[in-house]
Amino acid sequence: MSHFSVTRLRHRLHDYWQCYRGRRQLRKLDDRLLKDVGITRSQAHHEGQKHFWNLPPFKRGPYENR
Repeated sequence: MSHFSVTRLRHRLHDYWQCYRGRRQLRKLDDRLLKDVGITRSQAHHEGQKHFWNLPPFKRGPYENR
């Protein structure tokens, strides 16, 4: 059972904010930049539509023990 931690909450909120910003910026990239990243406009749109709380699996806070 995990206990409440302000530090853990702060890191989680930071992760959510970064995810929100990144997805918002991804939707604004032009086709040339999307090609540089290696994704299509459709993939960028799909990723950009996801909710901020759906963090990518590689993004974990420093205090998460999963």
